[in-house]
Amino acid sequence: MFRLLTILAVFFLSFSAQAAESTPKLDIGKGGQCVEDPQFMRKNHMHLLRHQRDETMRQGVRTGKYSLKNCVECHASTKDNSVIAREDSFCVACHRFEAVKIDCFECHSGERKSAWLQRNAK
Repeated sequence: MFRLLTILAVFFLSFSAQAAESTPKLDIGKGGQCVEDPQFMRKNHMHLLRHQRDETMRQGVRTGKYSLKNCVECHASTKDNSVIAREDSFCVACHRFEAVKIDCFECHSGERKSAWLQRNAK
């Protein structure tokens, strides 16, 4: 009986520890007011980015509240200006926590750039 109680106690404690870590520890960069509620963004950011991508690629619309560039500008770390450089970087930490591959940065930069550089990089 004691052994069964011990096993149940260990199971309960390990389950409690996992439940406490229901979100990854990450560097949110500048943070602040997001374009949508954080819960909504956790669940839907990939759909918003895909829609924005389609508008940009097919219709030439390069502005928008859901652009990847805007995400990087806000969430790149203040330490290294990147959303992908370290284990606790904004994108890397969440995608690793959810076991999802990030393929955005095979084409796009994961680093914040100054507004001046963006305007004058032609």
